[in-house]
Amino acid sequence: MSTFMFSVVSFIAGVKERFTSEKGATMVEYGIMVALIAVIVLAAVGPLGQAIAGIFTGVTASV
Repeated sequence: MSTFMFSVVSFIAGVKERFTSEKGATMVEYGIMVALIAVIVLAAVGPLGQAIAGIFTGVTASV
């Protein structure tokens, strides 16, 4: 997971350096990146939540 986070941070830093003079375009691109990250997080939270619910169900059944 740390490799993924490093890649995301590197990508954001690269975009920031490329568009320092175009502030309007940069804001739009940051918005797109935030939206993309939000979609990725939402896609990961669904299966993760179900897995955690399954763990708690197993613990409850064993108690």
